[in-house]
Amino acid sequence: MAQLTLKNIKKSFGDTPVLHDISLDVNDGEFVSLVGQSGCGKSTLLRIVAGLEQPDSGDVLIDGQSMLNAAPKDRNIAMVFQDYALYPHMSVGENMAMPLVMASLPLYARLPMMRSITPAGRKAQPHIREGVEKVAKQLHIDHLLDRKPAQLSGGQRQRVALGRALVRDPQVFLMDEPLSNLDAKLRVQVRSEITELHASSGLTFVYVTHDQVEAMTMSSRVALLQTGHLLQVGTPNDLFSDPVNLDVAQFIGSPEINITAGESRAGQITIGEAQLPIDLGTTGPVHIGIRPETISVPNTNGLVAAHASKQGHKITFNTRVIEDLGPEVLIHGAFAHAPDGVIRIRAQKSDSYSASGSLTKTKTFDVMLNPNQLLFFGADGQRLRPAVNAAKLAETV
Repeated sequence: MAQLTLKNIKKSFGDTPVLHDISLDVNDGEFVSLVGQSGCGKSTLLRIVAGLEQPDSGDVLIDGQSMLNAAPKDRNIAMVFQDYALYPHMSVGENMAMPLVMASLPLYARLPMMRSITPAGRKAQPHIREGVEKVAKQLHIDHLLDRKPAQLSGGQRQRVALGRALVRDPQVFLMDEPLSNLDAKLRVQVRSEITELHASSGLTFVYVTHDQVEAMTMSSRVALLQTGHLLQVGTPNDLFSDPVNLDVAQFIGSPEINITAGESRAGQITIGEAQLPIDLGTTGPVHIGIRPETISVPNTNGLVAAHASKQGHKITFNTRVIEDLGPEVLIHGAFAHAPDGVIRIRAQKSDSYSASGSLTKTKTFDVMLNPNQLLFFGADGQRLRPAVNAAKLAETV
């Protein structure tokens, strides 16, 4: 286990800047996910940590020691790639043993035939076999050690790739979108296995993904990158409930957060016909973020917003499409005062839900917005916070 520190990392490819002054601390034994859209620089940052790329400036430290002049093999870092990178002609056991063979045997003793006849090979064999079997049991693939990669499913290949990295007993464990080649059902299963692996191993994990669900469900903390800039680092709940700017708010959350226009003036926020007693300390247009699960819908046919409160202000909503997702319903539409906008409401079904209820027949109805559940952003996209505290605000609702 080890602490990983990135200091002011900058990287460009030719005239194209990829990383802009990235600084990040990953604590000993922590699981940190680097998340962002494709091309934001997260894989490049991971390769710099592994030593596969050199930064233009900045430093990579493990337990306070700079790694810039250390070769990848000397960093005691294990990395799992997106495409598994297994040797097709080797068995699972041979694939997993390869890092130990490379680390413990001289060049002349690494060939399969030479391991059994050279003194160095015979001496190292029990240690290599023990290490492979230990990790294989941990990943529940000990019954697959004699098979070739072509005989394995996608999930099994992924576990072999994890095992080959783990067998080295690394200080830092890096993963570059390891689940992207798996189908949805298998992705959920392996996601759970990686989380359990982190808990049992206590290793420092750095995980790269563009899938916010993976990042939010697996990580101790999430680092969100956009166009090479580190926007925010925090717990999954921090990024969801307390985003620092509009870009973070729009990236985190599924369905995506609703953004509508409002006006801040004289200690109030105006959204259509609703007047909210919120003092942002500013005057002029603002962006208002509304999570789909916080909008209260009429409880006429058993629909309840997931995180809504009984308090709130009415605003007229026009329905366009209702999607039945099984345990919940996703309602697409727009506020009456902004008919060209897009607003999504996520509501859970109660025992009294009726698919033929009045909500499906009524195209226009009032919804409720709770001021305490809204997020506000200025014209520059930066977060604006009410000048009054939440307890005082609730008294006025």
